[in-house]
Amino acid sequence: MNLTYIILIVLVLVILYFVAVYNKFVRLGNNSKEAWSDIEVQLKRRYDLIPNLVSTVKGYATHESTAFEKVSNARAQAMGVGAVGKDGHNGTLEAKAKAEGELTNTLKSLFAVAEAYPDLKANTNFLELQRELSDTENKVQASRRFYNGNVRDLNIAIESVPSNIVAKMFSIQKMELFDLPDNDAAQNVVEVKF
Repeated sequence: MNLTYIILIVLVLVILYFVAVYNKFVRLGNNSKEAWSDIEVQLKRRYDLIPNLVSTVKGYATHESTAFEKVSNARAQAMGVGAVGKDGHNGTLEAKAKAEGELTNTLKSLFAVAEAYPDLKANTNFLELQRELSDTENKVQASRRFYNGNVRDLNIAIESVPSNIVAKMFSIQKMELFDLPDNDAAQNVVEVKF
């Protein structure tokens, strides 16, 4: 009789452990998805600011059409790269990071064009757009760090013993970190001060 109770107690403890670990994976996965949503919100804000910035610069530098086209194309490409799927595993993070790096590079070229126009640099609309873009860039970086921290915690839990047993049982997969491409231009925040 005592052996039966001991076996039942051990069985209940094992089941409770599996439930707790599974719930931890659910929480970590949802936190990572929420963090990705924060990145997408900031990137959308960035995309929304760019046409206004281009229009403002166009008013002063109409013959710089190549720079405007590059910025518009890079913006469209970045917007066109799909978001991470609901499972976080559709492999678009690398493409998204590359597209965002290209957009950052083209924005730098746009600000280089603006350097040549003192009236533009003094324009209050342009200055406000610069401030907003700089603020957005900082928020993108903060959101990216938050996302990567959540993904790191999830991946550690998936790889750690004994929670890796639960991860394998329920086919819980690791998620990708959101890193910028390995080039100096893409890793620097857009400089918007003149």
